[in-house]
Amino acid sequence: MLIAAEEGILDLDEPAGPPGSTVRHVLAHASGLPLDGDVPIAGVGERRIYSNTGFELLADLVAERAEISFDGYLRAVLEPLEMSRTRLEGSPAWGASGPLRDLVAFAESLLRPSFIAAETLAEATAVAFPGLAGVLPGFGRQDPNDWGLGFELRDEKSPHWTGTRNSARTFGHFGRSGTFLWVDPEAGLACACLTDLEFGDWAREAWPRLSDAILAELSS
Repeated sequence: MLIAAEEGILDLDEPAGPPGSTVRHVLAHASGLPLDGDVPIAGVGERRIYSNTGFELLADLVAERAEISFDGYLRAVLEPLEMSRTRLEGSPAWGASGPLRDLVAFAESLLRPSFIAAETLAEATAVAFPGLAGVLPGFGRQDPNDWGLGFELRDEKSPHWTGTRNSARTFGHFGRSGTFLWVDPEAGLACACLTDLEFGDWAREAWPRLSDAILAELSS
């Protein structure tokens, strides 16, 4: 989506989703759309509600504007990053799969911006629509529940899936498939993790411990 914005395929502040919502609202999970379904459950900019539907709508918008399937557009984005083994096998919101080395390549491209401008990444990892409360999936209500443009931001959230040693500037994402990726600009470190276990209590305990152990090793 960020590359599409840089290429002029879409504008972050153009309408998308429910009336009054923009691409920026959808990317920041602030459009009012629910996890799944196209009927809003809150007003635009009122709450942070994680929405797969929102990202599916944006994927359709990119495909329409670029006159190519979203899968085709995604492949064109991933190939320069040497992520040729990553495939979209379902919804654009959750259906990608690939090997750890591809995820590590993506992590490196975020730690040292290469596929988008540094200014674009800075905008995407700053808080969009500050002050919104909401539920961080798997970790409960957070107030505020800060997000950037597609990236979940650590800030001062507690509990959180990253470690207590992670800086407030850490950003990334995790999934129900037992995977995560975080980037900590202050530590100069990124961490990518794939597992064969769906997200659950084990992840809430293990992921922060793993993150803290990695950061402790780095500082020793």
